[in-house]
Amino acid sequence: MVKLVQQSVGVLKSWWKFSSTRVSSYSTEPETLASLFMSKKDKRSDTTPASSPKDTLYHKLLYSTSSSASVIPVLDQWVSEEKPLKHEDLQIIAKQLRAYRRFNHALQIYEWINKSKHFDILSGDVAVQLDLVSKAHGVKAAEKYFASIPDNLRTYRVYGALLNVYADGKCLKKAEDTMQKLKELGYAGTVAYNVLMTLYAKVGDLDKLNSLMLEMEDKGIVGNVITYNILLNAYASVPDVKEMEKLLMKMEADPLLIDWSPYTVAAKGYLKAGDIEKASTALKCCEHLIRGKRATLAVDILLTLYASMGKKDDVYRVWDKYKRRAKYNNSSYHCMISGLEKLGDLDGAEKIFAVWEANRVHFDMKIPNLLITAYCKKGHMEKAISIIDKLLESGKQPNGSTWNRLALGYCVQNEMEKAVETMKKAILASRPGWKPHFHSFASCVKYLQSKGDTQRERELKDLLRVRGLFPEEVERGLKKYIEIGNRMSEALDETNLEEACLQ
Repeated sequence: MVKLVQQSVGVLKSWWKFSSTRVSSYSTEPETLASLFMSKKDKRSDTTPASSPKDTLYHKLLYSTSSSASVIPVLDQWVSEEKPLKHEDLQIIAKQLRAYRRFNHALQIYEWINKSKHFDILSGDVAVQLDLVSKAHGVKAAEKYFASIPDNLRTYRVYGALLNVYADGKCLKKAEDTMQKLKELGYAGTVAYNVLMTLYAKVGDLDKLNSLMLEMEDKGIVGNVITYNILLNAYASVPDVKEMEKLLMKMEADPLLIDWSPYTVAAKGYLKAGDIEKASTALKCCEHLIRGKRATLAVDILLTLYASMGKKDDVYRVWDKYKRRAKYNNSSYHCMISGLEKLGDLDGAEKIFAVWEANRVHFDMKIPNLLITAYCKKGHMEKAISIIDKLLESGKQPNGSTWNRLALGYCVQNEMEKAVETMKKAILASRPGWKPHFHSFASCVKYLQSKGDTQRERELKDLLRVRGLFPEEVERGLKKYIEIGNRMSEALDETNLEEACLQ
């Protein structure tokens, strides 16, 4: 039994390196919805109330409707009470719902608009609905909806939305065909090119990406900051340092194209190429340009990159330098604590955690979970438990991830009785969409099987089943995990074990 548990320890230890949230260096999401779907009138009315009374439709739809309920009854009741309702208000609410990734609710608003006799359907509404159908139900559903759109509403906005659907779905040929349609309509501008460039970058086709950039230049289509950052990210990801540097020089020549963010992209490219010196130089350039609303994001990225480079002094320097200029939020504390843990500075991570607690930043369970993970990795189970005890004393309830991390720690320490009981707590505290770490759960099942404790094994599996978290593929993977472990014992490579469990 001990051997069966011990052979899983290496696999469990490998999980820790994936437990921290990664911060992307720069977002290159195309501005398709704003530029392709909406008229100037739509953009002017695009304002979100800073605060909304509970009796407004905005509040009812955004804050008083559960994720599983439909918003249509709320809209029906609002109209039946003869309360005022504007088309523009529904567009604003739907956009906010989309920002919260509540795509089904946003889609329901547009479906309600379609059935209503009070509003005219505009091509911009159709375009947004096409995008929402794709996000809520997939590319095929979006294609079916597109086929139902009357010809008089199939404007460039709708084809722009379709292009975005295919780009998000990595449907290369269909995206290229849709781009051709936009060219025929005379509306293949910078934004449409950015969408297709993003797709080429996603699939790693630098040749087509470069060709598209040349095509823009030949047609006199001026690229914007998004265009150049898409290309810069693509070069950095390869990395093609020569082309990356040429493009960065071109961006530096135009004040409208350069801010702090391209230098973080370049730094990542240099790091990938193994040139830490140039990466450091790029980050110093980045620091000189940090200002404005995105200063906190810049600091978060600097903390993450300096930590990945092993530069602890720079991590502390950036933290101390910008903590007065940038309003630190949970993401900053997350990056700092995670970075110090990676650098082996657990004492420093503890001090930053204490600052987070003292500053009363909006509570986020991810922050204590970070330190719990760090303690479990080091085998400091008592310290991990002390954080959980403090949370409970303060009225905060640990979530499934909290208990799951503790269960992993017990598995690594070969304290399997505690691991099993903690895994139960993790499942009971879980929310929809949560899943236990597979190897941790499998180790608990393996331990119970080795003890001949079929009753507790069944109880553990049933806890997952009643929450819909134990589909057939998980059960098959679990059986294979245990079979391979028994057959190959300690000689089994953890990578092969991972692959075997996913087959």
